[in-house]
Parts: sequence; C-alpha cells; structure tokens
Amino acid sequence: MGSGFEDMPGIGDTPCWHADGFHGPWPAPAKLNLMLRIVGRRPDGYHELQTVFQFIDRCDQLWFRVRNDARIMRDGGPAGVPEGQDLTLRAARRLQAETGCPLGVDIRLDKRLPVGGGLGGGSSDAATALVALNHLWGLTLEQETMAQIGLKLGADVPVFVRGRAAWGEGIGERLTPLDIPEPWYLVLAPACSVSTAAVFADPELTRHSAPITIADFLAGDVFNDCLAVVRRRHLPVAQALDWLDRRVAGRLTGTGACVFAVMPSEAAARRLLIECPGEFRGFVARGLNRSPLSVARGEC
Repeated sequence: MGSGFEDMPGIGDTPCWHADGFHGPWPAPAKLNLMLRIVGRRPDGYHELQTVFQFIDRCDQLWFRVRNDARIMRDGGPAGVPEGQDLTLRAARRLQAETGCPLGVDIRLDKRLPVGGGLGGGSSDAATALVALNHLWGLTLEQETMAQIGLKLGADVPVFVRGRAAWGEGIGERLTPLDIPEPWYLVLAPACSVSTAAVFADPELTRHSAPITIADFLAGDVFNDCLAVVRRRHLPVAQALDWLDRRVAGRLTGTGACVFAVMPSEAAARRLLIECPGEFRGFVARGLNRSPLSVARGEC
C-alpha cells in the first residue's frame, strides 16, 4: 500500500511571530506542469517552452528570524543540500544585494516536497524567501520587481512570486494568468531524482514541437515533450506511469520524477492511493489557481 506523504500537513497556519524570534510558517507550495512543449532552442542554449503551471496545496514551510548584523544564515537543513546550493539563502543574498538592505536573517526550512521531483520545490522556496523578506525587512518592493530578481535565480521562480496559475512561454517566465478547473490530484513520487539539465541535454529530446494555443490546451492538449526521455532514463518513473495508466491517465510534471493523475474527487484519489504499491510514495492534493503564498501575504 502506497503512503509516504499522504498524512503530512499542507498549507499550514498563518505566519506569525514565535517565542524564539522566528516568523512563520511561510508556505512554499508545489506546482504541477499540466502541459509542457519545447518549441525551440535559443542561441544561449536555453529552450523555448510552452507550459501551464498550477499550484497544489502541498508545501514546504519556512521560518525567518531577522538579524541586525546583515548575516544570512540557515537554521538546520535541508539535509544533503550544501549552503552554496540552497536557493533560500541565495534568494536572501540576492535580495539583500539588489536593495542594499542592512539587515540579515536566519532561515529555517521544513522540506516536505521531494527533491528532483518536478514540483518546483527549490524555486518555490526561493520565491517564498523573497516575498517574506520583502515584508520582514520592510522593503516594499512591487511584485514585478521581486519576480525579476527571482528570474536571476531560476526560470520557475517568477510564477511562484506572482502566485497565479499561468500559461508560461519563453523559458517559462512570460506568464499569462489562467483560471482553470481546480481538481483533486493523486501525485506519486518514484524513488529517484531527475536532473532537469540532463533531460534537456539528451540528444533524443524533442526540441521543435509546433506551438499550441491556450485554447488547444483547454481542449485537451496536455502532452509533455520530456516524457519519452524521462521514461527511458528512469525506470521508476516509467513503472509509476505504467501503474497509473492501467487505472487512470498518468502524466509527468515538468521533467519529473513525480507523476500525477487528475481525479474525479478527493475520495477517489485516496482510494487509489491506498492501492498504490509500496515502492511509490504518494499524496493527494487539490489544484489551486491562487498560491497559498498569496493567501499568506494577504492577497485575494
């Protein structure tokens, strides 16, 4: 019987001050890519994409304690991630450098999303750091300014800063907000981590798909051009997709490793999760067009 994530909390409480001086928890939600096409390659080596981002109510959680000495430190984890690769620290340092802010921060991250799963966890953590510190450091930056700072950290960071489900183009940073159905999903996390760079470097990757329109997507075009490459390179992903496909239509988010299925109800998703083989961790989540981070910062 599959499990692993299903009993873990999702969005969490409204951020507030705690006795130890930390402010939180601030949510860093996961996303699903509901479609992904690669429509070209730029001279700088980046790929031109079309994709659709939707958030789910599954989140990492972050806490922040403001410092007066300008130092930016982390309070524990995430395990296995060196400080130089920790996107929350990089986001805080980038924000500090861009604004000249004299303050620092201690950052605590409760990592609940699988690393290398295609759920955008690192990018979401970075966006939450930018949004939270803009508030806690009293910077009053506009959302677009934070999104531009975030783009320097990763192509997916702006969608998390803006907090709206969106049609994405370019390298994923040109965003058109979408209001689409918010179904229940069953998400499975195979026991592997997928390198996005390795997938995009694979010589067999389709790189010149014909562009589609938002109307095409809404009419049911949800293909992911990375699917064949990821299936070939990562047997656990192929096995998880095969298991889903025998029951419902399985899909890959981003470059994976996580796979998902649209479900008719929460109850149906939980029934299927119970049937899931033990080698696949999984959870049930609700699709969201408004990010939990938007709620945490008081937006409608």
